[in-house]
Amino acid sequence: MERSMGVDINHKNIVVDDIKVSLQIWDLVGEERFRTMLPFYLRGSSGGIFMYDTTREESLNKIDELLNIFKESNAGMQVPIIMVGGKSDLQEMRTVSIKKADSISKSHDFYDYIECSSKTGENVEFLFNTLTRLILKKIGL
Repeated sequence: MERSMGVDINHKNIVVDDIKVSLQIWDLVGEERFRTMLPFYLRGSSGGIFMYDTTREESLNKIDELLNIFKESNAGMQVPIIMVGGKSDLQEMRTVSIKKADSISKSHDFYDYIECSSKTGENVEFLFNTLTRLILKKIGL
């Protein structure tokens, strides 16, 4: 993993529909002090994941601002973005219902809505496979 100002960069190799793909995953910090750096990091993205915390409704507060930055950084190109609810293993602490999250996802024209858990691994591979398929479809593969 590489680290830079406000971003962690990871690499993941996967095979989707018999196509070998090498993903470069930029995990952008949501802190306000790094906000001015976002357009530089987002430019030229092939896909995006908007992740929020299912146990913290306030993690959805900046969705409009972040999506605008993402879209402006990609010059209006149609880049597939998936909305992801993290910490699905903490159902008893949930503050955002699946119905509400799905509604938000649809209202912002996300390509999909998925919940996952980095703790248990639930839906993590599914998430990356889904986004990769969307990217491959977009480029005609």
